Amino acid sequence: MNQMEGVKIAKATVNIGVGESGERLARAEQLLVNITDQKPVRTISKVTNPEFGIRKGQPIACKVTLRNEKADKAVKMVLDGIGNRLKASQFDVQGNVAFGIEEHIDIPGMRYDPDIGIFGMNVAVTFEKPGYRIKRRRIQHKKVPSKHQVTKEETMEFMKKEFQVNIE
Repeated sequence: MNQMEGVKIAKATVNIGVGESGERLARAEQLLVNITDQKPVRTISKVTNPEFGIRKGQPIACKVTLRNEKADKAVKMVLDGIGNRLKASQFDVQGNVAFGIEEHIDIPGMRYDPDIGIFGMNVAVTFEKPGYRIKRRRIQHKKVPSKHQVTKEETMEFMKKEFQVNIE
């Protein structure tokens, strides 16, 4: 196989949506630091929703973007927590995959800490092939040709091979 056709993980984003700022958000941030060894970034609400008690501009969630070995490790860890099962509908047309875990204590090696509590989290994994730099560079910025873009089938095959995932 041509080395330029190999699919790899570009980044994995782990997100915990709390829905409010304050102490619960601080505990969620501490949990992300414990799991990923990386400082999380707060995400800000875009709209005001009085039903949920959310104001525009208020921090309501936190996320961490992982790359390289950290991304592989985090994806493997969370997949073990959900039993290495994914649905075909969790893959999008560009070949990315998103899945969630109900409780972080389902992850092997994670223990319940009464100071933190229990949180669920979402994981979004972005895939790319070598040569995707052409769409990010400043000089001679170009689009990735359609024949070189990652497909849903390639991503499913990669997940089966690398992480032994069962796709239903």
